[in-house]
Amino acid sequence: MRIVSFLTAILVTAFLYAIVFERDRLSEFATTGSSASAAEAATAPAQEAADQQAAATNAGDDTNQDSAFKVVVKRSRAQTIDSAVILRGETQAARSVTARAETNGLIVNTPLRKGAFVAQGDVLCELDPGTRAANLADAKARLELARARVPETQARLDEAEARLDEARINFNAANKLSEGGFASETRVANAQAAVRSAEAAVASAKAGFDATRSGIQSAEAAVAASEKEIERLTIRAPFSGLLETDTAELGALLQPGAECATIIQLDPIKVVAFVPETEWTRVRPGAPANAKLISGREVSGVVSFLSRSADALTRTFRVEIEVPNTDLAIADGQTAEIMIAAEGSLAHLIAQSSLTLNDEGALGVRSVNSENMVEFHPVTLIRDTVDGVWVSGLPEQINIIVVGQEFVRAGVRAEPFYQE
Repeated sequence: MRIVSFLTAILVTAFLYAIVFERDRLSEFATTGSSASAAEAATAPAQEAADQQAAATNAGDDTNQDSAFKVVVKRSRAQTIDSAVILRGETQAARSVTARAETNGLIVNTPLRKGAFVAQGDVLCELDPGTRAANLADAKARLELARARVPETQARLDEAEARLDEARINFNAANKLSEGGFASETRVANAQAAVRSAEAAVASAKAGFDATRSGIQSAEAAVAASEKEIERLTIRAPFSGLLETDTAELGALLQPGAECATIIQLDPIKVVAFVPETEWTRVRPGAPANAKLISGREVSGVVSFLSRSADALTRTFRVEIEVPNTDLAIADGQTAEIMIAAEGSLAHLIAQSSLTLNDEGALGVRSVNSENMVEFHPVTLIRDTVDGVWVSGLPEQINIIVVGQEFVRAGVRAEPFYQE
């Protein structure tokens, strides 16, 4: 029993040593010794290509061919494609507003039902005027009364100014006569007092005239306030759109700030998304964009807005796309997949089955160089289509292994069969 256990331990140790320390030799031995079986396991195109190549080669090259793994290779040339920024967002109404009351009163008009189309200026809610018309008439009457006092106050001012001119003339005459000894000082003093009295009368007349003008301005302000209050009784649509809610019910009492109705504008409609900061430089205002709605409908538009300030939490930038919606078939809040056109780039269109992973887990493709040596190239996925995937990061021309790439690794020799 001890001998058997000892022999088992030796065999296990030797096996682990061969796997860990002699891995390269075992791989080379396995590749050399099993090339025929691996070729049989390849797909039909690889087997047919291998048979044709084997029939065409010389007998002296059989030894070199047996040492290389047979793979199917496709020549690929880079093409310029329109790159796009892929985002997910939603539709939003171009404008949305809730019309509210600016004064209080009872609703006196028949309400409009939600979903109805209203044009700009249409009446949404109309309030009972109450005594506002009487207040306006009273303000207008006060204005007319204030304007009627203008001629009277103007006449008083003109009379006071005329008396002031007369008093100044009398004072000057008395003063000159007094200098020649022909008038007493008492006369001069009386003339001077008359001038001062006339000046006071002019000042009083001017004050009365200014008060009259102030009364006119106050009356005009009262009239304007009354007219504005009457205007507030009618709440109109600020723009053309659809009613999202019913207007206020007949007989309802509205207070300042109370909601009358909500209106949304859907033509044009906006498709809103948020661009990550890594893609922000690729988006330009005015760039064409497509959006595929959750219903399957595809629409086109242009980028109408790109935020210059990132969201503090998500570090993304708001982008808006304006899309025509004349038939109003696009609703507010629909999910959309957005593609915004960006600058073109070189890329290869390859089959998804050509993609593989290297030992480090990087996604890429394996190719064959001019010396039939296998190379690994990491790639970046750009776009997925029904014909394959567009990838970047490859040389402009490359021979991509499309069959057998999982059985070879970088640095080993392969026997390529080219696929047209």
